[in-house]
Amino acid sequence: MKRRDFISTIFGVAACLPLGAGAQQSGRTRRVGVLMGLTNSQAEAAALENGLNELGWVLGRNLELVWSWSGAELDKIESAAKQLVAQHCDVIVARSTPVMEALVRETRSIPIVFVVVVDPVGSGFVESFAHPGRNVTGFQNYEFSMVGRWVQMLREMAPELRRTAYIYNPSTAPSGFLRSLESIAPSLPVQLTPLPIRNESEIDTSLAQLAQETGSGFVQIPDIWLNFNRKQIIASAAKYRLPAIYALRVYSAENGLMSYGPVTADLFRRAASYVDRILKGEKPADLPVQAPTKYELVINLKTAKALGLTVPPTLLASADEVIE
Repeated sequence: MKRRDFISTIFGVAACLPLGAGAQQSGRTRRVGVLMGLTNSQAEAAALENGLNELGWVLGRNLELVWSWSGAELDKIESAAKQLVAQHCDVIVARSTPVMEALVRETRSIPIVFVVVVDPVGSGFVESFAHPGRNVTGFQNYEFSMVGRWVQMLREMAPELRRTAYIYNPSTAPSGFLRSLESIAPSLPVQLTPLPIRNESEIDTSLAQLAQETGSGFVQIPDIWLNFNRKQIIASAAKYRLPAIYALRVYSAENGLMSYGPVTADLFRRAASYVDRILKGEKPADLPVQAPTKYELVINLKTAKALGLTVPPTLLASADEVIE
């Protein structure tokens, strides 16, 4: 397989260029666009490409992939969506809720398969899980009930925790998680408080303020903007000695304390089957929205030690991966 040619950013907007640019054009070649609300995710990209390859779609033979790496800024996502729709793709794969919002404003005709979207019904992308309708279907990445599990796991890790904040960006956070947290707050043995973060300058100041109260920690709501700024969040959590749980493995791999969430690369691999079915004539409206089937708990022992925490044996035993 040819080495993947990731797209560079030009004038602040990820350029839309075909992956495998030497692909021969023929009547059998189908064009699939991919709009990622990130600047790079090799595991997800490889999972999609490999999934398509296993189904008989080969770059340079019958498939052209057009990648757009927009980053998390909303104006860049909107610009990238316009550019990608102008490429006249047969199908578009969309990563994240803000990416979907931009794409559905641009097209109601090109089939779209979303991945890593939390609330497709509440966001108005589909009519229902069983019968999506319109030109959209895909793969949900979280269930709102997971928030209770995150709070529980964090308290297991840090038994002295008395106050748990949930951090989010009001412009990009899925509202369903916020509603779920508000509903379970009265039943929790810890104080649960919202901590909105609207821009990069607020990350350090907000977490510094949280740390002023002894026994504080935080849950990070799945949020594309926060994910884009995760290095600063992880650094501030370490600086102020705040135990935290995140929704993606990449946080633990980059020295976050712990993470629990879906394996997003697996969602991209499964998305290849929907792209395949649509290219063969099926309609997105008839393909039900699917939920994750693989989740992973990852614990970073080095970070736990730095925070003075001893990982409980039960939590350690249930971990899918332990980073030394």
